[in-house]
Amino acid sequence: MNEYTYPILLGLIVGTATRIYMLRTDYRQYPTYLHGKIIHIALGFIAAGLGSVAIPSIMEEDFTAITFLTVAASQFREVRNMERNTLTELDSFEMVPRGRTYIEGIAIAFESRNYLVMFTALVSTLAYLVFNLWVSIIVATIAIILSKVMMSGGKLSDIVDIEYVEPHFEDAGLYVDNIYIMNIGLPERQKEVLKYGMGFILKPKNFNVRTTIANLGQRQAILHDVSTAMGVFRDSGTPALVPLAKRDLDDGRVAVFILPQERNIKRAIDVIGEVPTLENAIKMPSEVHAES
Repeated sequence: MNEYTYPILLGLIVGTATRIYMLRTDYRQYPTYLHGKIIHIALGFIAAGLGSVAIPSIMEEDFTAITFLTVAASQFREVRNMERNTLTELDSFEMVPRGRTYIEGIAIAFESRNYLVMFTALVSTLAYLVFNLWVSIIVATIAIILSKVMMSGGKLSDIVDIEYVEPHFEDAGLYVDNIYIMNIGLPERQKEVLKYGMGFILKPKNFNVRTTIANLGQRQAILHDVSTAMGVFRDSGTPALVPLAKRDLDDGRVAVFILPQERNIKRAIDVIGEVPTLENAIKMPSEVHAES
């Protein structure tokens, strides 16, 4: 044992604990499988180890050890590929798929969390070496809180107002408010749609939001999360019972039509509001300045 043993050990513990804290399971039920969790915790431990040894390596002028950080970056990139490939394979068996945009967002999140673990371990070890154990605990607590804040992105309730609207038919056309959803000609299927269907209107709070909720990946994420949380009244081979989200071309509103197994308006509004705003869907058209 030497002077770096306890600082490195603290960094390992704090970093691994941070990864476990960020590895939560919510209503979307991902990740749930045990081996998937073990993989992420193991990678978090490796990230914590790399962050912990970086400062002692610099102090000992062993700069070749820093090259492991660049190797780690390439390895953590494989985490993104692993999550992307796994979810893409599973997505084809979902009643309501996540969509590629949502999957890419999840994959990026899992990669970035390893970097947050590395940062937390690094600053904790640095504080221990420069100051003492108690200061390092305070720094570690602040780093964990920052990781939590950076881990959680925006959600739909921040950018849209959600209103329930009863679906209705005009001849064979299904509408939510005045937004056309799809054409259903069979009377029996129309009765099922009216019995189980629910409609919601998403009203953008500003001009930029129109582009975000118009994104097909963002809309598919809404349909997937609601169907996961509340069930879906459909089976394979029933295209008329597929949840859909369509856009009003005039004002940018989006109509969401779902067929949940649990008809609970308040819960559905809460679930839609908690859907993450996908980074790949965010656009800022108002920030564009045309050059003359």
